[in-house]
Amino acid sequence: MRVEIWSDIACPWCYVGKARFEKALEAFPHRDQVEVVHRSFELDPGRAKGDVQPVLAMLTKKYGMSEAQAQSGEENLGAQAAAEGLDYRTRDRDHGNTFDMHRLLHFAKEHGRQDELIQLLYRANFAEERSVFSEGDERLVELAAEAGLDAEAAREVLADPARYADEVRVDEREAAQLGANGVPFFVLDRAYGVSGAQPAEVFTQALTQAWGDRSPLKLIDDGGAQACGPDGCAVPQQ
Repeated sequence: MRVEIWSDIACPWCYVGKARFEKALEAFPHRDQVEVVHRSFELDPGRAKGDVQPVLAMLTKKYGMSEAQAQSGEENLGAQAAAEGLDYRTRDRDHGNTFDMHRLLHFAKEHGRQDELIQLLYRANFAEERSVFSEGDERLVELAAEAGLDAEAAREVLADPARYADEVRVDEREAAQLGANGVPFFVLDRAYGVSGAQPAEVFTQALTQAWGDRSPLKLIDDGGAQACGPDGCAVPQQ
């Protein structure tokens, strides 16, 4: 079974939702037969690469709330993250463009290190003092190397804005076609969708239902058909 997760590194609910989904997946009896693929979604695609600002300033401007309301929301998110065993800095975080991170995640996917990298990016953005936005490409190269990727190859990807750009855009178009207007967005076998950072119990139910609907192939007619197999091909009898 394939589970696709549309998310953005700048999305705190994606950080929390990933932990809740993984809790459900860990207890799922068929977890070894579940492939998880992370797909790209930008919450702020129009933001320029060098346009970095404090999270609280972004929230107050985007949602028209007071700084106190924005800080209260961050405190609530911190409590939600802590309940899942996650570290979360409720103050002095930055917000910026995530397009290069998504390109790097597609590079990581090719090398089988996508989940490792996305977890490191989440940790760096939400839990660490250093910024993944203001320190430039070298910070992302460090995280790529920590995820087990070749640092020089990651640096080359980041230096070429065309590398994996099409793959990011394809992901975003597919999200729109599937009706995802926010993240996290989970799609199970292209048959079931789960929107938002739902409790682990909801993900358990979704995994169980999606797995249960995987019916074995039904043969219309398997009697006397001409076919080839490991022992050779059937020879027509006159």
